[in-house]
Amino acid sequence: MRFRKTSVVVCLQIAPLMEGSPSITDQLARLKVLESDFQQALDAEKLEAMAEFAAGAGHEINNPLTVISGRAQLLLREETDPERRHALALISAQAMRVHEMIADMMLFARPPRPELQPVDVVELVDEMIVELSHRCERQETTIRRTAAKKGTGPICRNGPEGAEHKLDLSPFSPPVFVEADPVQIGVALRAICRNSLEALQSGGCIEIRIAHEGRQDSTGEVLIFIRDDGPGIKPEERRHLFDPFYSARQAGRGLGLGLSKAWRIIANHGGRIEVDSQPGRGATFTVKLPSLADTQNP
Repeated sequence: MRFRKTSVVVCLQIAPLMEGSPSITDQLARLKVLESDFQQALDAEKLEAMAEFAAGAGHEINNPLTVISGRAQLLLREETDPERRHALALISAQAMRVHEMIADMMLFARPPRPELQPVDVVELVDEMIVELSHRCERQETTIRRTAAKKGTGPICRNGPEGAEHKLDLSPFSPPVFVEADPVQIGVALRAICRNSLEALQSGGCIEIRIAHEGRQDSTGEVLIFIRDDGPGIKPEERRHLFDPFYSARQAGRGLGLGLSKAWRIIANHGGRIEVDSQPGRGATFTVKLPSLADTQNP
């Protein structure tokens, strides 16, 4: 069949697709792998370029900021007028806020090399849940970890209306080890959980599940599922989810570096983050890390 439009000739060839045809199915599988690899490489290059920009901009901004902050503090010591003291204190506080933002940018741009050691992911997650429990209590959000069983999906069922705060740790889960920097992995997991808390705003549920996939050796992966039953992620937001300086929240509420830092930290550990979400049906972040060989487990 041929269609002619001006000088362009399009040839269409139609053939029956036999179910289970190895050539077609293999090609489709390879195509999906190539698309995934290309997207990951593109994301890595984009984040690397933005990281270099953040490092350079942070250095240039930090120098005059130090002068402003120092002068404001010096004048504040000698000032006696209440209104001027208030103005100088405000200048100093805002300069410190910008300094903290720059420090956050620099941490994203040039994170320290991970200090690797055997880490029990179950214990790390439990500590994080306790740390976040106060914020969850304020916004009446349930946060819990379910048993580390393979093949069981998250079971969040609480809706945002009438939900009561609940801190729930599974009574027993066997340790699941990875070789990682516990501080950095904690930063990454907290960033994902805080993103879920921001999405929920009030009520709702965050559920964390840990599983092991593959053999108990270096070829296996540890999977950390973080699911919320919030509003989900819009397609236009999902494309920029891990972009630094991007935030769907209103201006003035942070730099939007949380998920970018999480992505960078996990990538530096040889892992990856996957997202599954539909508008109105919550979101699931899956952190995948190489498992620690069974012979290396403490």
